[in-house]
Amino acid sequence: MKKVHPEFAFQSRELEGQIEGTLGDPPNRKNYDMMVQALVSEYANGDGLDDVNMMAFALVDRIRFTDPKGLIREAYDYEGGDPAKVFAMANCDGDDEGKAMYAAICDNHPDLARQAIVTAFLYKNQARWEDDDQSLDQLAKDDEGDDELDETSVGDDFSQLFDQDGGDRE
Repeated sequence: MKKVHPEFAFQSRELEGQIEGTLGDPPNRKNYDMMVQALVSEYANGDGLDDVNMMAFALVDRIRFTDPKGLIREAYDYEGGDPAKVFAMANCDGDDEGKAMYAAICDNHPDLARQAIVTAFLYKNQARWEDDDQSLDQLAKDDEGDDELDETSVGDDFSQLFDQDGGDRE
């Protein structure tokens, strides 16, 4: 499994949350389809929000990936990369509106479209990549415990939190 840029991992998780939130509980496919159709229409017309997740949401059900290994390599760098290279690794050839949307986002928002395509790929292929472990246990792993304050002392910021007079007493 490949590591991906933390921002791509975050965007992929956000996309999953957006999709689940739109579907609802119990899932309402009609509302979901209406939302996707509205996004596709907006982007196909050259409009739409300049937002990675919204663009990925519009793409996720229509896009087909032709170079999965290349897209995993592209997921290593969030800001850089060649948009044209990523555009060649996927397509939306299933229907005319999908083609129009894909062409419009690639022409009007190349960098954002690159990020949205990679985000949609990561969402649909979660078993192909792994995220950096950002759990508290992992973050504390290399902590030498050399903090300025020991665990029993109270810092000024904390002690003044409840002192409305700011420490000035008569």
